[in-house]
Amino acid sequence: MTVTPALLAEAAGLAPDLVQLRRRLHTVPEVGLHLPLTQAAVLEALDGLDLEVSTGSALSSVVAVLRGARPGPVVLLRADMDALPVTEDSAEPVRSAHEGAMHACGHDLHTAGLVGAARLLHAHRDELAGSVVLMFQPGEEGDAGARLMIDEGVLDAAGERVVAAYALHVTSALLPAGLVASRPGTMLAAADTMTVTVRGRGGHGSMPHLAADPVTGAAEIVLAVQAAVTRQFDALDPVVVSVGRISAGTTDNVIPETAELAATVRTFSEETHAVVAGRLTRVVEKIAEAHGLTAEVSYRPGYPVTVNTPGEVGRVARVSTALVGAQGFWEAPRPIPGSEDFSYVLAEVPGAYLGLGATPADRDPATAAYNHAPQATFDERVLPQAAALLAGLAMDRLAEG
Repeated sequence: MTVTPALLAEAAGLAPDLVQLRRRLHTVPEVGLHLPLTQAAVLEALDGLDLEVSTGSALSSVVAVLRGARPGPVVLLRADMDALPVTEDSAEPVRSAHEGAMHACGHDLHTAGLVGAARLLHAHRDELAGSVVLMFQPGEEGDAGARLMIDEGVLDAAGERVVAAYALHVTSALLPAGLVASRPGTMLAAADTMTVTVRGRGGHGSMPHLAADPVTGAAEIVLAVQAAVTRQFDALDPVVVSVGRISAGTTDNVIPETAELAATVRTFSEETHAVVAGRLTRVVEKIAEAHGLTAEVSYRPGYPVTVNTPGEVGRVARVSTALVGAQGFWEAPRPIPGSEDFSYVLAEVPGAYLGLGATPADRDPATAAYNHAPQATFDERVLPQAAALLAGLAMDRLAEG
């Protein structure tokens, strides 16, 4: 079926229910893989629709399969549901009732938007040739919930393999409300964690020549990895290393035996992602050796690079402009250094990941608090657009056969 502005108008009729659901979720944010209150709210919101619903074993996921009237391919729509361990300080109309937890990344909007898409697709199921898998996912914020759901069979939940997958992410800044942004190829970076323990020999601060100082070695390592990413990697395929923690010692006049540092490592291609651990480990170990020290490197791969299928980004642009006009889509000129576990889905099937601006109308996108900040505030008025966009992408892909 053809996506038109009528779908957005239809979604607007769902706005009161979607706002109510979003606010319910916002008051009870849950962190991690086990989200019983969130799962219960989603199951309740889907009740009454003709769906094949199942829940996860390793996590509090919900998978719902919607069957069209005629046979056809299977597409997947994803919404992440988990919150962050952040204490809320926002201007939201409702506040978190869970101390130290907040929907600071807008996943409550994602979940409500996917429920809205389910209702739109259900209303049009007689026009659909194929099936839609609705993937309500916990554990995006560092717990690889998408990978666990893949392991539990989400990509084959309809009885055959998904042929395309889509997910959106709202932003509390950067993009004005209602603007959709995506790009072909790399959309988001891979994110790894490198932890280093530098071991030396303790001693008195007045006589460092009798000790083996791990602090100076660690300090040089911090600088050396910065030089490595500019000299060992293509500037047009960058690596970003940020040391977020460095610790050593107990007082000023004691040279400690160990020093530790931890860094995040961001890469933008799988080719670079495959070699960055070895190269950085070599730099760290050799710097330590030059100072008569040893270094133990623990390198933990995180989420892979999120890579959009070019043709599916074209679909995002087409559906977005069909809903709200030519001003509704912007092709981002460069990838975003953040990371996403939807990358695991896109490594398996074609698809697209996109951003949807939800900056409140009274705030400047350039200066508003961004996602993850305690002050992050999202414009609920984008909920119908989120629902129509997700539903429209599924409809458009199923129409291809």
